[in-house]
Amino acid sequence: MVHDSSERPAPAPRKARRGAKSDLPQDDLTLDTGDVDPATSAADEDDEARLPDAPEDAAETIAEATLSIGHAAIENAVRLAPTSPGVYRMLNAANDVLYVGKAKNVKKRLSSYARASAPLPARILRMIAATTQVEIVSTTTETEALLLEANLIKQLRPRFNVQLRDDKSFPYILISGDHWAPQILKHRGAQSRPGRYFGPFANAGAVNRTITALQRAFLIRSCTDGFFESRTRPCLLYQIKRCAGPCTREIDFPGYSELVREATEFLSGRSHAVKELLAAEMEKASGELEFETAALYRDRLAALSAIQSQQGINPRTVEEADVFAIHQEGGYSCVEVFFFRTGQNWGNRAYFPKAEKTFTPEEVLSSFLAQFYDDKPPPKLILLSHEIEESALLADALSVKAGYKVEVSVPKRGEKKELISHALTNAREALGRKLADTATQSRLLEAMVSTLGLPHAPKRIEVYDNSHIMGTNAVGAMIVAGPDGFIKNQYRKFNIKSEGLTPGDDYGMMREVLERRFKRLLKPPEDGAAKVQDKADDDAFPQWPDLVIIDGGRGQLNAVRQIFQTLGLTQVALMAVAKGPDRDAGRETLFMPDREAIKLEPRDPVLYFIQRLRDEAHRFVIGSHRKLRKKDIREAGLQEIPGIGPSRKRALLHHFGTLKEIERASIADLGKVPGVSAESARKIFEFFHAQPG
Repeated sequence: MVHDSSERPAPAPRKARRGAKSDLPQDDLTLDTGDVDPATSAADEDDEARLPDAPEDAAETIAEATLSIGHAAIENAVRLAPTSPGVYRMLNAANDVLYVGKAKNVKKRLSSYARASAPLPARILRMIAATTQVEIVSTTTETEALLLEANLIKQLRPRFNVQLRDDKSFPYILISGDHWAPQILKHRGAQSRPGRYFGPFANAGAVNRTITALQRAFLIRSCTDGFFESRTRPCLLYQIKRCAGPCTREIDFPGYSELVREATEFLSGRSHAVKELLAAEMEKASGELEFETAALYRDRLAALSAIQSQQGINPRTVEEADVFAIHQEGGYSCVEVFFFRTGQNWGNRAYFPKAEKTFTPEEVLSSFLAQFYDDKPPPKLILLSHEIEESALLADALSVKAGYKVEVSVPKRGEKKELISHALTNAREALGRKLADTATQSRLLEAMVSTLGLPHAPKRIEVYDNSHIMGTNAVGAMIVAGPDGFIKNQYRKFNIKSEGLTPGDDYGMMREVLERRFKRLLKPPEDGAAKVQDKADDDAFPQWPDLVIIDGGRGQLNAVRQIFQTLGLTQVALMAVAKGPDRDAGRETLFMPDREAIKLEPRDPVLYFIQRLRDEAHRFVIGSHRKLRKKDIREAGLQEIPGIGPSRKRALLHHFGTLKEIERASIADLGKVPGVSAESARKIFEFFHAQPG
């Protein structure tokens, strides 16, 4: 969202002072300390989102005596409760708020808690058992009740409510309006300083990256007004081409004003027009043989493309929206939020609200949204991954609060549905990373002993995977995990070298990888049988794995088992992980030699740990494959893309500046290039991002 603050008259340009030496050392690298508004400065980096405490055991026993006390307290409140909308608070004996709820009819809602025979979830029964009194606040409308409920939950943090955690203000980009040479900076808090505000951005990192790229593209100063006024010669940012040097009149007032206008246009969503203008200027300078000037325009184009590539998805049909997607795993919830303003992606952020595992995704998301917008202006469109029960009520409440119509919807098709799918993927991956980082690794390893029938907790686990496209750029990879988590300095990749392999022969590729990995640990054959070296000291991280995991089913397991038998590997446990129906995560089947297939419950911590190991191997091998493929692509150039002739190649380079930026572009960005159809954009994108096997 873009905001204009009331502007005061800007001071007139001062006369330049030249010739005097700066009182700052030339190697001073703090010259751009003005990138944060000093009046509203906050920490440069957001506190990393944390997982809530472990969910409570919903199966704990509830004493009948305490449950009857709770029912009696609620029945007393029912007698005095109004039949109008309102908010109620349940308190315990210590006067702590246990739960805050709202209702269209408070009396009817409380009555549902008071009935002893009502079939209620264990979470609600525990809440009732702890309740000794109920407080009620009446409201005029249900909309007011919803807003009040969200505010009280954020203030009181009741035990039995979904709680939004790590909630802090979002940063904006400010192009100041109180100086003749506007400054670009990061801003938090009240928007009282005159200028244009662009945001919100998801986090400080997204703002910092965008400001850095904007400086390269538009050369706008980031220094404070005090530093600006004291300059007698250009600072380091001018030397490295990140500032036009208005402080010492390296650029005149009209020229600098034009740069500010272009930057404002770009941030306002008119990036295509700005890039067309720069491309035309580059062509003009090149035609007049002013190659140095043309190179400057080329670099500015590349900087703008870099911003859009960092933004990832830039939707064509969504001008302003917040996208929310929720994923639950292992009793925890992750809500991923994407911010789209002026048709651009201004970052995403993961939240881990505190909620008992009995809450459904819809319940968590509904409560989360009301709290999220308690102190933030909503956009005109809110897209959700799940249908929540009170979406219409939430839309009305946010519309009343914002002063304009707010729509809340769950898209079913098209680009909006793609945005939701992308956010869901990010939510799943964010929760996976967080659980992997915070779980007690040793406890998981110990649990594998009983679950998989291992002789002891594995100290070293190796996971193997391979990747290729129709047999080309084939690469295998090994990742390693132990009691301290992933051991990344032990990761290895194997460029497949066997010449006799049939393209796509996964068994043959895995054979080469395993032979190359284990032959280094095998002694020369003695008496016709291979013997393994002694294992490392028990206190050291071993070189030999206790468990080898491969991605596949019974067929892959048998093939690798034969390889192990050929190598004489009898002391290493082996397991294959097969994806569930429709490749559904959470329904995997585990295969081990001479055993029946193992099916674990979807929320089993051991299954989740194995999924994380498998997914990390997949991530590593895909990354290794893409590096090989991109090297080939860069050597071949655009001429290798089917249907891309000289004209389209020239148009692409004019639009993006460099081949590297074309690689980073999304299908939507490629489709905006003159002469590039939607089908051609898809072919170009698939050429650079073809999914390996």
